[in-house]
Amino acid sequence: MLTINLNALPLRTTWTENVPSQRAHSTFPLLGSQENENISLVYFELEAGDQLGTHTDSAEEVLLILEGKVEVTVGDEQAVVEAPSLALVPTMVPHNLRNVGAARAKVAGFFPARDIVATFEQPWLPDGANVVDTAQIATSMV
Repeated sequence: MLTINLNALPLRTTWTENVPSQRAHSTFPLLGSQENENISLVYFELEAGDQLGTHTDSAEEVLLILEGKVEVTVGDEQAVVEAPSLALVPTMVPHNLRNVGAARAKVAGFFPARDIVATFEQPWLPDGANVVDTAQIATSMV
C-alpha cells in the first residue's frame, strides 16, 4: 500500500516571466511509484492572487479543492469553487485556476492515465518550458 502525506511533500516553485501572477508550488506525488498503473496525480498550492496558468491536459482531470477558494475557468465557463469541492476538466480543454481567497489554496488534480502531457500558454521558469510531460519527469528520476 502506498500512502502520501500531502502536507509533507517537497514542492517545486515555478513561475512565468510574462505573467507575474502565474506562480505555483507543485509536485507529482505518484511519479516513480510502481504501484499506480492507470492514474496520475498533480498536487499544487497557490498563494492568494496567484494562478496556475491556462493550459490543456492530454487526459481528463478531476480537480479536488482541498483548501481555499479558487476561480476555475474551463473553456468559456468560470466558477468560484470553495473547499471541499470538485471540478471536472475535459481532455484538451483550456483551463486555469486562480486563488481568489485570502489564504493559500491547495488542490489535487487526478488523471485517469499514468502519463499525461500538460501544455501551458506561458513557459515555466526556472526551466523555460511550457510542456510538462510526466513520462519524461519519471524517466529523469530513475
